[in-house]
Amino acid sequence: MSTSPLDSFLTPRSVAVVGASTTPDKIGAVPLRHLIEHGYDGAIFPINPAHAEVQGLPAYPSLQAVGRPIDLAIFAVPAARVDDAMSDAVAAGVKSVVMFSAGFAEIDDEGARAQRRIAERARAAGIRLLGPNCLGFMNIGRAVYATFSPVLSTGLVASGPVGIVSQSGAFAAYAYGMARERGVGLSVWVATGNEADIQVADCIAWMANDPATRVIMAYLEGCTDGEKLKQALALARAVRKPVVIVKVGRSELGAKAAASHTAALAGDDAVFDALFRQYGVWRARTIDEFFDVAHCLAVSPLPAHGSVGLLTVSGGVGVLMADEAAELGLDVAPMPGEAQARIRARVPFAGTMNPVDVTGQVTADPELLPLAAHTMLAQGGYGALVIFLAAAGLTPAMQAMQLRLAHELTAAHPDRLLMFSTLADAAHQRALAARGCLTFPDPSRALRVLAAADFFRRQFSVPPSLPEQASERTALRLEPGLRNEADALALLREHGIASPAIRRAVSREQACAAAQALGFPVAMKVLSAALPHKTEAGGVVLGVNDLAQAAQAYDRIRERVAAAVPDAAIDGVLVAPMVAGGVECILGAHRDPVLGAVVMLGAGGVNVELMRDVSFRLAPVDRQQARAMIDELKSAPLLRGFRGAPVADVEALADAIVRLSRLAFDAGETLAAIDINPLRVMPVGQGVLALDALVAGRDPEAAGAA
Repeated sequence: MSTSPLDSFLTPRSVAVVGASTTPDKIGAVPLRHLIEHGYDGAIFPINPAHAEVQGLPAYPSLQAVGRPIDLAIFAVPAARVDDAMSDAVAAGVKSVVMFSAGFAEIDDEGARAQRRIAERARAAGIRLLGPNCLGFMNIGRAVYATFSPVLSTGLVASGPVGIVSQSGAFAAYAYGMARERGVGLSVWVATGNEADIQVADCIAWMANDPATRVIMAYLEGCTDGEKLKQALALARAVRKPVVIVKVGRSELGAKAAASHTAALAGDDAVFDALFRQYGVWRARTIDEFFDVAHCLAVSPLPAHGSVGLLTVSGGVGVLMADEAAELGLDVAPMPGEAQARIRARVPFAGTMNPVDVTGQVTADPELLPLAAHTMLAQGGYGALVIFLAAAGLTPAMQAMQLRLAHELTAAHPDRLLMFSTLADAAHQRALAARGCLTFPDPSRALRVLAAADFFRRQFSVPPSLPEQASERTALRLEPGLRNEADALALLREHGIASPAIRRAVSREQACAAAQALGFPVAMKVLSAALPHKTEAGGVVLGVNDLAQAAQAYDRIRERVAAAVPDAAIDGVLVAPMVAGGVECILGAHRDPVLGAVVMLGAGGVNVELMRDVSFRLAPVDRQQARAMIDELKSAPLLRGFRGAPVADVEALADAIVRLSRLAFDAGETLAAIDINPLRVMPVGQGVLALDALVAGRDPEAAGAA
C-alpha cells in the first residue's frame, strides 16, 4: 500500500467544505452535492456560520468547531477570506487543503506574494495545499469529488486504471469528458492550478505508488522543480507504469543573442524532449494521441516483442501500413515460409510476406480471417498484430467475427497486442476494448499507438539508464564569464577530452616559431574570451603553409579583429596543426534553469544551427545513453563508414559525451555553457579531437540576485 504524504489528500477519510452552500450553482455547493450523491463514505462537514444545516447535513461555523479529525478541507471562498480560512485550518489540525479560490499568482505580483504567504503558512503547519486557482481533484474509486467542475453534470466517468493530472483546469475538464466518451476508466483526476505546493510531479509520484493506477497521463505547461519531476518520472519508470505526457508551450529553438550554439539550439522544448526520452515518457503531440495511447495501455498488454504483423483485406492499404510502420521504426519481419504456405493453400493469390493480404476473399470465405490471424501469431510469432478490415466492421457478421477473433486470439496469446482498423460504431468499439482490443478507423493511427506501446516495451525490458542523483556530484566551480579557446581546451583536456597540440603567440615572431614547431599546415585563430565566434570578426586563417604565410596571417588577424571589435581584449593568436580526416560533430552542454545540465550532440561545423541535426540528454549521461544520442542523429551513417569512408571511432565519441556530461554535471549552477565545435571524430582507434571550444561559467549568487 502507498504511504505517501499525499494519502490523506487523495484518499481522505473526512472532508470539510469551507463556504458550503445551499444554492445549487455556487462553487461551495457543487463538491458537497457530488460527495453526497455519489456515495463518498467518509465524514462530510459543511462549514457555513450562517446555517445550521447545509444540503441535509449538520453545518459548522468553523473548522475548529467540528471537533473531529479533518483530512481534507475544500476552500470555496473568495481570495479575501483565504487568510482567515487558513488560520482556521491550522488551528483545527487539517491535513490537506484544496483551494478553489482565484486571485493570486495568476493575476499580478501582489497576488503572487499573497500566494507565497499562504503556501508558507500551510507548509509551516504541515498542510499540503492544492491550488490556489484550481478545479480540485477526484478519486473516482473512492467517490471523492473535491471539485466544482461542471463536467460532472453531464455524466460520470467509470472507475478504471488511468490517472490524469493537469496544470490546466480547462484541459483537465476536457480530458475527463474525453475519457468518459471513450470509455477510459479513471482512478484519479487532479487539476493542480497555480501549484503553490502540490505539483504535477507530486501527483505522478503518488500515482506511481497507487495500486489502482496502471497508466499515468499528465498535461504540462511548465515546471518549476526539475529535480522533483525527474524523481517522479524515475519512480514511475522503476515500477513499470507508463507515463504519457502532453507538454505545451513549445518555444522556438534558438536564442537571439546566445554566445553558445548549444543554448541557442536547446530551448525549453528540446530540453523537455530530452527529459521525456531519458525517463521513458511517451510525449503525445495531439489530444487524440494522448488518449489513444493511454487507452491502449489500459486495456491491452504491451507487445511480447518487437516484430509486428500486418493483416489486411486490401493490398493498397497493406502497403500504406508497411510504409507507416517503417517510418515509425517498427519491425515488419517477413512471415516464415511454412506459415506463408499454410495461407496460400487456402488462398493461392494471397500476399503472404507481411503485410499479409487475404484480399476481398474474406467476404466469400469468412474463416480465412481467423486462419490468417492465428497463423501469424502462432507460426509467425509476431509480438503484435494489426488487422485492417476496411468498412466491414459495420456489418453484423463481421462484428461477430471480430468479437470471436478477439476472444480467441487474446485467450490463445495473452501476451500479444491485437488491434483492428475498421469503421465501427461506438458500441462495437467498446465491446472490442472490453476484450483488450482497440479499434481505429485509420490504420496509420493504430500503428502510431502500437509504436508507443512498443516504446514502453523497450523501456521496461532493460534496466533504466537515468542520470545519477545530485548527491553523487563532485564539486567543480567554473569561474564566471568566458574563457579564451586555449584555456577552454585546457579544461577539456583535464577532463579527458583530447585536443591537438597548440601554441599561444603574442607576436609575429612567436606565431612563426609556433607554426614551424608544430609543422605546416597550421590554423591560426585570434585568442580572446570576448570573441566566442571568431570567424565573424575575421579572426581565423586556415591552411597556413609556410613561414611567410604565418607572418601574414598573424598580421591579418590582428588588423581584422581590431577593425571589427576595437574594444575586445586580445590575448594573442592561437596556432594549431590542421587536422585532416574524420567526421565533424558538435558536442556541448548548457544549464537549463529548471532541469539542470543538458548535453547536446549534433552534426558539427558552422552550419549547426541551420541543419539542427541534434540530440539532447540531461547530465550526467552513461555510455548507453551516449550511444543512443549518436544513433539518433540523421548524420549517424557518416560515422559508420558512409560510401566507403573510414568508420569513425564511435566508442571514443561516446566516451567524450560521457566525460563532458560529467564535467557539466559537476559544475552544477556554475555552468553557463560549453561548446566543442568542431569535435573531430577520427577513424577507429584514433579517438576524438576538440578543434575549437567555448567554456562559459556563471556566478549563481549574482544570477539569483538579478
